[in-house]
Amino acid sequence: MPEQAILRNRRYNPLEKVADAGIVSSFSLRTDGNMSLCYGDTKDSMSSRKNFLSALGIDYRDLICAKQSHESNIIYVREADKGRGALSYESSITDTDGLITDRKNLPLAIFSADCPSIFLYDYKTKAIGLIHAGWRSTREHIAGKAVKLMQREFNTNPEGLYAGFGPAIRKCCYEVSSDFSAPSDSGMVKRDNRYYFDLIGANKKELLDSGIKEDNIFDPEICTSCLRQEFFSLRREGKPCGRLISVMMLK
Repeated sequence: MPEQAILRNRRYNPLEKVADAGIVSSFSLRTDGNMSLCYGDTKDSMSSRKNFLSALGIDYRDLICAKQSHESNIIYVREADKGRGALSYESSITDTDGLITDRKNLPLAIFSADCPSIFLYDYKTKAIGLIHAGWRSTREHIAGKAVKLMQREFNTNPEGLYAGFGPAIRKCCYEVSSDFSAPSDSGMVKRDNRYYFDLIGANKKELLDSGIKEDNIFDPEICTSCLRQEFFSLRREGKPCGRLISVMMLK
């Protein structure tokens, strides 16, 4: 069970099946502390970031963060962006929910508390992407747009691309109204006269439609709302809750 692996190892690599020493990819747990500089109790956020990232071999001052706007803007990150959002929220890249790069030692960061993060890795061209895929971004096809941008910038072949999901609220807990504006062809589940949205399923379909092979898509099957002791959950706790961090870097 994925949950048991988390409890045992205290770390999870969403791309561990790729077994490539050339990348770092991981996400934090609730016990690692709040990683946000603007949501929840932020007094220890900087030290939480430092402790978590140092264990991954990342300098917390190099982190590249975005002011996530729940849209589908994706930025190609370069050396000049190193450290943006690392020490203050105000210095983060504005209005952005996706980061891609082919440059080494640029740690990309996404913050979440129910929305899935999506890790992308092009093994052949050595390029990566990290996406914040909430329901609004999913409706705007952010995952597909990220793949297309990697094709344009890095000559990525989607068939050789790997994708991994971070923890997120699942269809077991993500209740929505009957008139919820879901992305087309995505999974709405009706159970006991209530409606639930399959956010992971919608993004997986987007990745498959973009040309990524199903065997190259890794889903830890982790629900942030179910695992109260392990993850922050906006749906369960409200907007003031903390945020976990998903981080990815080429070494």
